[in-house]
Amino acid sequence: MADHKHGEMDITVQEKTFDGFIKWATWVAGAAIFVLIFMAVFNS
Repeated sequence: MADHKHGEMDITVQEKTFDGFIKWATWVAGAAIFVLIFMAVFNS
C-alpha cells in the first residue's frame, strides 16, 4: 500500500467543479429572490 503524502494530489478538477457549483447556487438563489419579490409586488 502506498504512503499518503498530504497536499500532493492534483485537485484542479475538484476546484473547477466546486466553483461551478457555487456559481450555479448563486444564480439559483438570485432567481428565487427575484421571483419572491415579483410575487410580492404583483400579487393582487
